[in-house]
Amino acid sequence: MAGTPSDFQPPEEMDDAAAQALLTSLRRKEGTWIDWGDGCQRLQKAGLAPQQIFEATGIEPIHQNQIIVAAQVFRSILGQGVAEAVQTRFEKTGSDSLYEFRVLSVEDRVAAAELVVERELNSEGSKDVARALKDFSRLSRPPEAFPEYPTDAVAYHYWRLARQQGDLQERSRLIAQGLQFAASPSARKKIEKLLTDFTVTKVKQAPLMPTYRLETASEVPRIVPVAGKMPMSPSDLQAVPMPDEEGVFRIVKFSGVGAWVALPGWQAVYAAEDPVALLMNTDDLPVEIAETNEEVLVLVDRRDRTWNEFSYFLQEENESLSVVWSPDAPEQKLVGRVLLVLRPQRVLDEDFNKELWQLEE
Repeated sequence: MAGTPSDFQPPEEMDDAAAQALLTSLRRKEGTWIDWGDGCQRLQKAGLAPQQIFEATGIEPIHQNQIIVAAQVFRSILGQGVAEAVQTRFEKTGSDSLYEFRVLSVEDRVAAAELVVERELNSEGSKDVARALKDFSRLSRPPEAFPEYPTDAVAYHYWRLARQQGDLQERSRLIAQGLQFAASPSARKKIEKLLTDFTVTKVKQAPLMPTYRLETASEVPRIVPVAGKMPMSPSDLQAVPMPDEEGVFRIVKFSGVGAWVALPGWQAVYAAEDPVALLMNTDDLPVEIAETNEEVLVLVDRRDRTWNEFSYFLQEENESLSVVWSPDAPEQKLVGRVLLVLRPQRVLDEDFNKELWQLEE
């Protein structure tokens, strides 16, 4: 996660000729989508912004992110070993499906990929499979009536949604989808019972994600190094390095261990006892807060690890961290409470803030 020097990858060495050759190849759509993802990633590491790559190749920034991540997922399932039919299928197409599997463990990615190919599912079906397997993996005790993995896990996902649905038409649709995936007799029996039992099971709804967006220029943070306290010598002043600000949140790197980001003085920020900031994409959050995928900064209080149903938490799972919400106290380890999710300022004219005066005629 963000916060240590290892999170900031050094730029890849690439001369202008190599960059232009790669841009030309991407513009002509040479190779497979996997080659395109690798090419976009190399150019980004070399310092080209996604918008620059888009203008030179026609590959939109959101699609760049999709194929870069999907290519990484593809290699991870190849490393585990998959059937030739699965490999062939995703070598040709399917980056949108593989992108959905980024939230899964490597083993679950393989299971999801094989299931998608077997059932000939589209990207929406792949998204449901990914969500079903992710939720199933978080269960402390897998339901006995759904023993066959991964098909019964997907059936359980639809069974759970159907129980919560009061609209009969939507309930019937979910039941039908569950029966399509149910592999064990017990799973089918469990789902078929919903055809005669119309009881609606109420579940706790996830709270609203505490999301903010920087709106005005005065709110945009800037970090300034502190040289010390006067009096001091000129050499002391000259010894202070100039901060190197990166990204829309002006994150600063330095030669020591760590990095900082300036946040507005909101109450949620000052109330934190042990705050830590992390960078992540909105697609990796448990709820949808943006129409398109964008980078956000998540503020977490590491001191606050006591579960409550009105907050999101950072959870440790399989040696990785994720933002989660749970209606009941989870068995997995909580490492901090999410205080806010900060979206970047919308900048229509980046040169505007550099002008001393802007007068309307």
